[in-house]
Parts: sequence; C-alpha cells; structure tokens
Amino acid sequence: MGIFTNKSIIITGSASGIGRALAEELARRGASLILTDINKESLQATAGAITKAGGTAKAAVLDVTDVKAVKQLVDRTVTEYGRLDYIFNNAGIVIPGEARDYAYDDWRKVIDTNLYGVIHGVAAAYPVMCRQGFGHIVNTASLAGLIPATGAISYTASKYGVVGLSHALRVEASDLGVKVSVVCPGMVDTPINNYETSANLDKQKMLSMQPKNLITAEKSAEIILRGVERNKSTILVTAVAKIFWPLHRINPDLMMLMWKPFIRKMRKARLKA
Repeated sequence: MGIFTNKSIIITGSASGIGRALAEELARRGASLILTDINKESLQATAGAITKAGGTAKAAVLDVTDVKAVKQLVDRTVTEYGRLDYIFNNAGIVIPGEARDYAYDDWRKVIDTNLYGVIHGVAAAYPVMCRQGFGHIVNTASLAGLIPATGAISYTASKYGVVGLSHALRVEASDLGVKVSVVCPGMVDTPINNYETSANLDKQKMLSMQPKNLITAEKSAEIILRGVERNKSTILVTAVAKIFWPLHRINPDLMMLMWKPFIRKMRKARLKA
C-alpha cells in the first residue's frame, strides 16, 4: 500500500507527455484516476490503455480555460468518491517566438491555458481540500518558471506565475492540512516540443536546435511522484534544472547573459525580418 493507493486523483493534460506518464504510473500504484484533456481521441486512448492494463481511469474532456467546467469536474469527482485526494494541474502549451512577433492572441492563449488553467484548478479544488482537512495540489510549471528563459516568454511569464502561486499557496495551506507542490522540469521528451504554433519561426530550423537525449516523460513521472511523496515544495526534474535554478539565485545577471546566445541563434529561424 502506497500513499496513492485507492486515492481519487484528477490529472489535467493527461492525454500525452508528462500527464499521460503520471497517469500510467499512478494507475500502477492503485490510484483511481480522473483523466482530462482537450484532445478527446488521445485522452480516451490513454484511459483505455490504463483500464486494459488493469488500472482505474475515467476520461473527461476538459478545457482548463473554462472555469465553470473545471469546477463542475471537481464537484462531480467529490460527489462520486466522497473526497478529492490529489489534483495535478498539468495542462500546458507553448508558442515559441520573440515578444516582438507575438500577436496579442498568442499571449492570451498561453496565459489562459498555463496560468489560468492552474488557477481554475486551484480555485475549484482548494476549498474542497480545506473543508476535508487534507489533499495535495501539484502544479506543473517549468524551469522557465524559475529562470528567465527566452524564445517563448509568454510561456516563461505563465510559468513564473505558477511558481509564485504555488509557493504562496503552500504557506496559506500549511495550517489547513493541504499540501502544495510545484513541478519544474527542464526539457523533457514530450509532444509539447513538437509545437503546433509559433510566432514567425521556421519550425524545422527550431526543431533542429533542440537538445538530443532528453529525459523521458516516464522517468519524469517517477521523479515527480517521489517529490510528491516527500511533500517537496519545488520538484526539480532534470539535471539542468537542478543546476540552473541555484545559479540564477546566486547571480541573476549571469543567467540572463547565458541566454543571449540562444536568442541570437533562434533569430536565424525567423521567417520574416
């Protein structure tokens, strides 16, 4: 029996990537899963594979930018299971590009999904957990929420927000029996790297710039759940994250300087000057 056995757990963005890997690992550990994603076909495939393997998973198509839909999902979960033990606010998107090339809608889409998607999950689940006197909120941010990552600063802005929200909420929640953790991976081998939309960038040139031999989503899920088990406030997943965050805290100006070569290289992938 582990801490996830027979626990009711919501995971957003669970059709692929880290969300799917978390779902598969939690199912192996005996959790009762409510899996959500905006991608119906992939979501159902994930839930189907888990149940076929003997796990317990239900699929619910969900747009995390819809606050009413998120609350309804949480309320249904509590009605069915009598409680909500964990929520993994994991859904996220990225639109690479420079700030000068973003349309306003690019900013809005990323912030609505990555930051407000987490806020909606927190707003729905946190009051429930406070009334219960227990529960654990796990928000997926990024290394880009800890250091000034360039080349997709709408993503960076959203993830900085998730980190700040999570750390402040952890303080508020600590006397109420509710735990809060934030997950900050570096680059992980997931479909988010094969982004659908960019701001004025040649996709093939950008893909050729990505590092090789990235950590897998499955390995990431194991590290994340180990951090959740230990109730860590900030769960750093990759070696790069474990190096860059302390370095940024010691010398922020140096970290900003280190990002300049990347943005200069990325500019060679711009479609229009």
